Amino acid sequence: MNSNDHMQLIAGVNDRIPFGRAFVLGLQHVLSMDLYIMPLILGAVIGLQGADLSYFLQMSFLACGLATLIQAGLFMKFPIVQGPSYVPLAALCMVGSTMGIPVMIGSLIPGALLVIALGMCKGFSRFIRKAIPPFIGGIIILIVGLTLVPTAITGVFSTDGDLTANAVSGCVAFLVLLVCMVLQYRFPDVKGLHMCSVILALVAGTVIAVGMGAADFSQVSSAAWFSLPQPFHFGVPQFNVQACLLMAFLYFFILLDATGTWFTITAITGEELDDRRIDKATIGEGLGCLVGALFGGTPMTGYSSNAGLIAITRVASRRAILAGGVLLAAMGFCPKLMALITAIPTPVINGIFAVVCMTLISNSLHMIKTAVLDERTMMILGASVVCGVSTMILPDDVVAAAPAFLQYFLSSGIAIGGTVAILLQLVLPKCSKERQRHAADATQDMTMIAQESAAA
Repeated sequence: MNSNDHMQLIAGVNDRIPFGRAFVLGLQHVLSMDLYIMPLILGAVIGLQGADLSYFLQMSFLACGLATLIQAGLFMKFPIVQGPSYVPLAALCMVGSTMGIPVMIGSLIPGALLVIALGMCKGFSRFIRKAIPPFIGGIIILIVGLTLVPTAITGVFSTDGDLTANAVSGCVAFLVLLVCMVLQYRFPDVKGLHMCSVILALVAGTVIAVGMGAADFSQVSSAAWFSLPQPFHFGVPQFNVQACLLMAFLYFFILLDATGTWFTITAITGEELDDRRIDKATIGEGLGCLVGALFGGTPMTGYSSNAGLIAITRVASRRAILAGGVLLAAMGFCPKLMALITAIPTPVINGIFAVVCMTLISNSLHMIKTAVLDERTMMILGASVVCGVSTMILPDDVVAAAPAFLQYFLSSGIAIGGTVAILLQLVLPKCSKERQRHAADATQDMTMIAQESAAA
């Protein structure tokens, strides 16, 4: 099937569109994404402030741009923008705050090299076909969303500063974005609302924070308009074996997160996703993560949010994505813009982040419901979610009593829950066709009952 016929696209993946149009569409892709939220949260947790936090964000934008150009232009050649992955956020916060930023950066490098090697030996494409159906991918994304909720909520109701101002500004940002999403659902023909909803929420929350004296933009005026990257700004990378092992393990789940985006773009564009393309995409993913690590940024993954924008504009041309990559890289050379973004109060950012968690959870449920919920799949779902979510409520003294490596492992619900899901997927025998048919019939009956109840 030709990609242009799949969703009546105006421009297919490999179609060439005028540079002016590509620039406008690329800018829309950049504006509709939340690339800055993850590095802002991570930077604040590991103790970065002022100019250092601005520089951290600046390097993250530069890494996003370079990773997008690498993946969309040279390797996978899909219209996907690369951005910071939320999957290792909890573990990175733990390593960075307890062992220092050089150790955190050093822990990212070996795993990125392993991902590149995995793509070169064609191992990941074979693994996907066997162990990662959409159902397992949905479970992993569900655990990511659930385990990140506490980070968002504690950030909104932070006692660092004025609790009332923090809570009000964060809740306003959350509610404005939620209202925008409701309006998008109610009025789907209003195209511009999707692209400006995050900006509207940020502005509303920041205005409230300024009015309550909880925002400081004094550093924006003193920041330079242009600066070059500084190698090893946060120190020469240091390699701690336990931290490197943990991050290498988590890179596997970053790959799984990216895989979900790959399949989403395939569904929208009709472009073929064969093993050769998966292997090249894995190499590109590893190179992008390596760029993120070397520039002191964060691991990269394909962002699924731009898939919705492709569905709206019906332009899937890689030229638009490449233009977005150039814009992201250029923004990485502008400290003044980074200072403006980092001056946004953290509770406001976390209010937006709470909606991101909500979106992750809802998207994961959409993926899970495609599977037949028989005894086997219900066992995998229940066991993996319980194991992943349990990391949020483990007492601190229990975690402190564990060996150092296990402490870092316990800091990541996705590592534990995802491991359980994949192991059960590989180990548990599949149900017979007759049991699957009974389960499918039961699921259909429950759906009909729910629909009748709703209609009543």
